[in-house]
Amino acid sequence: MPIPSRAALIDHLVRTRIAGDIATPRDNNLAHYRELANGNRHYWLGLELGDRWSDEQDVLAVMAERCGVNDDPGHRVGQDTIDPELTVAALERMAQRLRKAAEGRERVLLATGHPGGLLDVHRATADALRAAGCEIVRTPGGVVADEAMVFQFGDVAVLERGATLWHTHSPAPMAAVLDALERAGRPLPHLVVADHGWAGCAGQRGLDAVGYADSNDPALFIGEAEGTVQVTVPLDDHVTDPRFYEPMTAYLLDAAGLL
Repeated sequence: MPIPSRAALIDHLVRTRIAGDIATPRDNNLAHYRELANGNRHYWLGLELGDRWSDEQDVLAVMAERCGVNDDPGHRVGQDTIDPELTVAALERMAQRLRKAAEGRERVLLATGHPGGLLDVHRATADALRAAGCEIVRTPGGVVADEAMVFQFGDVAVLERGATLWHTHSPAPMAAVLDALERAGRPLPHLVVADHGWAGCAGQRGLDAVGYADSNDPALFIGEAEGTVQVTVPLDDHVTDPRFYEPMTAYLLDAAGLL
């Protein structure tokens, strides 16, 4: 995969709707912001937000600043956006943390709650980090969460139920993995690269966590604003073809010095 320039990547993100005019509608975004503000923990993605974000407009303001959604509270339905410049800037911040991991040959755990979209992004990142000398953390066997099993595919932890990889926002799988590592007397990761509740739980546990989030998943952006999550990359996390993420992944790994 050729390494795109910054301008070429931005064009690609907009053309494939990873950013720019995205498929997630405005009313869905606002509904999720409201649920987070109302204290619905499903939308907290493993973070502990207390009563600090009980105003839906505060959540919208963070999402406008860090994701690039429309900042007009009167815009209730129709199209919403992710700013591709913010996407690339966050990729560059993530690349700096990956570079640090490679230089220190750190232990890294990768996980996804969106295997249909982001599994290959995480898998390629795991391959590059291992080649640079990092230890890719193996999850203990027999880990169960949310009535499903935690397995690794291509070094990426996922939730599996009924021979199917599950889309999940839950923090329970990451909590179960970290608890199992501690019970086994194994060291915790220095870095977690993930999304959804996998990333939120890791950050809440005090681990360095970087991840990806869609415009309707505000918690990780709030986590970054509060310093619990180190980097949150805004993107549509399930576009029509997962291969559309390949140029983005190549840009990330090249910026991290891993290609």
